[in-house]
Amino acid sequence: MSALEARFAEAVAAYTAQRGITEVLHFTTNYGAVGILAKGFVLSRDRLAKDKYIEHIYTPNCPTRHKDSAWTDYVNLSISRVNSRMLGISAGKWHATEDLWWVVLAFDASLLAHPDVHFVTTNNTYRNCLKRGTGAEGLQALFAHSVEWGWQGSHITRYPGMPDAWTTDPQAEVLYPEQVPIQLLRAVYVRVEEHADTVRSWFPIMDVPPVPVVFRPDVFQ
Repeated sequence: MSALEARFAEAVAAYTAQRGITEVLHFTTNYGAVGILAKGFVLSRDRLAKDKYIEHIYTPNCPTRHKDSAWTDYVNLSISRVNSRMLGISAGKWHATEDLWWVVLAFDASLLAHPDVHFVTTNNTYRNCLKRGTGAEGLQALFAHSVEWGWQGSHITRYPGMPDAWTTDPQAEVLYPEQVPIQLLRAVYVRVEEHADTVRSWFPIMDVPPVPVVFRPDVFQ
């Protein structure tokens, strides 16, 4: 890492600490989580589609990515809280009739300072209004007082008492290049208490160091 790259990463890490950001989240199905533990990475959509090992259990959260097709070799993550709107659509519409359930993977916030990570102020498909950037400046934009989202010029504004670690728009995205290593996984959250033991059983089967599996229905709201 060059001196410039080091300063770039240090600035992101400093802003992350300043806002009290401790985790970066990714929601997936139980099938997706098994594939992630088996491979040791959260793979981008491009790499998922090409992976022979998990092609039979691959269940994309979103059926199509034509609106942000230039970014399908990045993993979509969110800061401090899940994109509940997208999770609701995935669970309640795209996969509503399928026999599956959902988990949220919590990764160490240090990944925000990694090379080629991009920050998006809103959903990455809202091309007419999103602001996408890198480094501390790009990250700071996700916490602006007011953020435009959607297609009709709508704005969302920070409200009094809003947690510092929450992005202004809950749809804000972190785009991580290619694959997120499982070594950065710090916890798994489940919405149904009975699922916790199931998830815990996967770690020894996949020969992966275990992390806390926590019953946290609030994370999914």
